[in-house]
Amino acid sequence: MIKTEDFHFQANAGTAGFLIGVIAMMIMVIHLWAGPFAPQQSAGVAIGELAAEIRLSATKALRGIGNPPPEVPERDIDQLLIAGATILAGLAVVLGLIGLIRREPGRPALFAVGLGVSAILFQLFVFTILLFAGVFLIIGVLQNMDGILGG
Repeated sequence: MIKTEDFHFQANAGTAGFLIGVIAMMIMVIHLWAGPFAPQQSAGVAIGELAAEIRLSATKALRGIGNPPPEVPERDIDQLLIAGATILAGLAVVLGLIGLIRREPGRPALFAVGLGVSAILFQLFVFTILLFAGVFLIIGVLQNMDGILGG
């Protein structure tokens, strides 16, 4: 029988990585389900502005007028949350690998690596799905440009 005073917990890096990986995954999932947290304009306004901007840019290009330089967008809370969660996920992977290298008990270290990689892949999966949806939306706007702007 193992006495509690003889048990020494050695999984420092692995456990820290596991906890950080859990936090990263929770941020990713909460942001997907409850976000976006920054104020957003409606989809109709965004699509209308996109169509008008495409038409204005095409008109300027045909007339030989240059477009103004692009504006640098400000960072909002959503971008900061995603960047922070990605950094935490990377840190979880690194701590899990450190735990494996130091030969700490395997489960916390493996879970840290798994959660970190899962959080990063989760973000890439969601981004890919949204990218395809955005491409299909832009294709639909371009195909219906005459109907949207009248002419």
